[in-house]
Amino acid sequence: MIEISTSEHGSVAVIEVKGRVDSVTAPQFGEALSTPMSSGFRHLVLDLQQVDYMSSAGLRELVNVYKRANKNAGDLRLVQPSERVQEILEIAGLDSVFRIFPTQMDAIGSF
Repeated sequence: MIEISTSEHGSVAVIEVKGRVDSVTAPQFGEALSTPMSSGFRHLVLDLQQVDYMSSAGLRELVNVYKRANKNAGDLRLVQPSERVQEILEIAGLDSVFRIFPTQMDAIGSF
């Protein structure tokens, strides 16, 4: 089960995710990340503090949206991944790819 909400802060779309991102929920997760870009947002902030688990399918969606944002002169920034998600990002070597911030405001202000 996954809950996703999106809000707008000027030219930045903030996506908050709660629950597990696995092979079942990854398509919904990917769509939620892509939708703001389809609406013209190039700058995305993804809040992961309430994500319990992220599978390789979820990581794949993250990387796909990150590449798409960069291709369109934008970026995807992460906020406070849960301890478990942080470990997964580190194991995959993605902690050095994504810019990770302690708060949403810090991430929004970084654009």
